[in-house]
Amino acid sequence: MHDASVIPTLIGYMPQRFGLYEDLTVLQNLTLYADLQGVLGKERQEMFNKLLSFTQLKPFVDRKARALSGGMKQKLGLACALLRKPPLLLLDEPSVGVDPLSRRELWTMVQDLITEGITVLWSTSYLEEADRCTNVILLNEGSVLYYGTSQKMTERVQGRVYKISGIQGNRREVVSKALNQPNVIDGVIQGKDVRIVVKEKKDPPIDLKNLGEEFDIHLEAVPPRFEDAFIDMLGGGPKEESALANSMPKLANKGKTTVVAHDLTKKFGSFTAASQITFSVRSGEIFGLLGPNGAGKSTTFKMMCGLLRPTSGNALVNGLDLQIAPSEGRSHLGYMSQKFSLYGNLSVKENLDFFSGIYNLAGAVKRDTVNEIINIFGFNPFLNASAENLPLGFKQRLSLSCAVMHHPQVLFLDEPTSGVDPITRREFWNHINGLVEKGATIVVTTHFMDEAEYCDRIGLIYQSKLIKIGTPDDLKDSVKSAKMPSPTLEDAFIQLIEQYEMDNHG
Repeated sequence: MHDASVIPTLIGYMPQRFGLYEDLTVLQNLTLYADLQGVLGKERQEMFNKLLSFTQLKPFVDRKARALSGGMKQKLGLACALLRKPPLLLLDEPSVGVDPLSRRELWTMVQDLITEGITVLWSTSYLEEADRCTNVILLNEGSVLYYGTSQKMTERVQGRVYKISGIQGNRREVVSKALNQPNVIDGVIQGKDVRIVVKEKKDPPIDLKNLGEEFDIHLEAVPPRFEDAFIDMLGGGPKEESALANSMPKLANKGKTTVVAHDLTKKFGSFTAASQITFSVRSGEIFGLLGPNGAGKSTTFKMMCGLLRPTSGNALVNGLDLQIAPSEGRSHLGYMSQKFSLYGNLSVKENLDFFSGIYNLAGAVKRDTVNEIINIFGFNPFLNASAENLPLGFKQRLSLSCAVMHHPQVLFLDEPTSGVDPITRREFWNHINGLVEKGATIVVTTHFMDEAEYCDRIGLIYQSKLIKIGTPDDLKDSVKSAKMPSPTLEDAFIQLIEQYEMDNHG
């Protein structure tokens, strides 16, 4: 500890929750951190110029931090951590809530730092990011399960990963039935196909006849991913049916149009946050809204839920305009906001009681519903804990439970799994898939392109406009080329935005 005063000068630290001052501008935040770190005079100006160019924030020096997109905030946080060019840079989940385009830019910036001799320790729940690191450390419940290269860890599932192709019917039913087979430890939807990881190498690895398909479905061995090995090392993903979905009544009129956005436009002064957004969603369908940070997704969500009044256009839920009949309309929907719609100073039990009252549950119905939610999500150990002190996964569970306790027909989920680990993400999608099978309508935003594969259709929003709509495979097929014969959804996301920029801005 003799060198304790020297150590902080050798470390740059970017915390998980932004260490920025929201009411200060970009330049004021940089100035404050420079003062704190003793970066003065000519050195300060040189570092400001370099970092503003490096992060592409020069045009935004006078913008307050709270008005920055998620990607810009992360870049500013990184700039503040680099003012002294530390030998060691600690980045605590720097890409949480950041879109794929900004995430790719952030990663490129960090790779440039590594070439300058800076050592980077990066924590993340995005396993494709971890796969790019020189070495990975897998932690679980305070213990190190693995330390080494991601490639070495991925070898553990070599020959145990397959794709179920040729599915003509219900992909969600196929993945559910596959997970019920004892040799399957993980299963996810991947466009038209279902990707599975099996416990043991067998021939055949699973029984295709039990998957509920009358068509020519077949298995195809595929290269393993680091995430496959991660799930395998942790003992597999959730296999049981969603207790939440099982508690919900089956909804009639599956396939009926339940959500309509017609020319939705929202302006804040001269700034247009959403421009003529038009789409519709049927019951029993998952519709994804994807787009970069600041594209207009959350603004569209808030108009759809009646939380923002459109400048023009309208939104209907079950045929009800939320601006005309807000109370009745909201009784049909549940909303899980990007920033938790919980009361942090209330306990878990108090939040559940409060939200059940908002949705007009009373008496024995309210008591039974709250108890059922507590059991489904395992809240008993946390009932008296304040919501703000919950682990992130349980905050997400509580936020979801508060949105669904009145059995809504339509559920709006704004980045519901941001920052949670892959096991918890699978648990969430197990619930979402189960609710859709009961006839619910789901509209969701996400920055995890792998989970966007679960969507039946996707709308891509960019610069306040809906620029593309289609199935995940439609979007991937639209960017196929000789250079990119098998694009991922992330490839499609970036390519479509870059093509839109080229077509509209040269």
